[in-house]
Amino acid sequence: MTNIAIQRCAWAQNNLLMQHYHDKEWGKPQHDARMLWEMLMLEGFQAGLSWITVLRKREQFRKVFAGFDPVSVAQFNEEDIQRLMDDEGIIRSRAKIEATISGARIYCEMMAQGESFSDFCWSFTQNKVLKGDGQHVPVFTPLSVEISKALKRRGFKFVGPTIVYAWMQAVGIVNDHSTQCFCREC
Repeated sequence: MTNIAIQRCAWAQNNLLMQHYHDKEWGKPQHDARMLWEMLMLEGFQAGLSWITVLRKREQFRKVFAGFDPVSVAQFNEEDIQRLMDDEGIIRSRAKIEATISGARIYCEMMAQGESFSDFCWSFTQNKVLKGDGQHVPVFTPLSVEISKALKRRGFKFVGPTIVYAWMQAVGIVNDHSTQCFCREC
């Protein structure tokens, strides 16, 4: 019996949590509006930190942010903000917490106007997955700049072009798996 090592993207090679995230989630086209919003909010929390920090805290984030249900989060008030600021299990940045609550309200406004957050997100690529070259991964692209500007016009915060590009990769709007990675053609 031959034991052949699975080839993954280099960033996922040495940590089991990152491997699981890479193998099961990262780069897989996500069309669920709530999950797209959750991932955008988590990418915002990642700003200035490493993704593994967010990943290790993700379950606590989900717990304290009502399962990232935008309708529930949109109702959060100052008392909730203080509760979140006191929770050592999450990244305690008031600006990022407030941006998430505001982002939930924007999501709900879109929904109330009959606009799907998923349709909005995927409209930039006409519902197609973009494929990177598998060797050179940019920090941002002209498209992530465009999406960033569109999100900012709606009032979202922590959605700069670099954060947006990382989110695009995470939710499979762009496939940036390396050419050697077993997920490249998934």
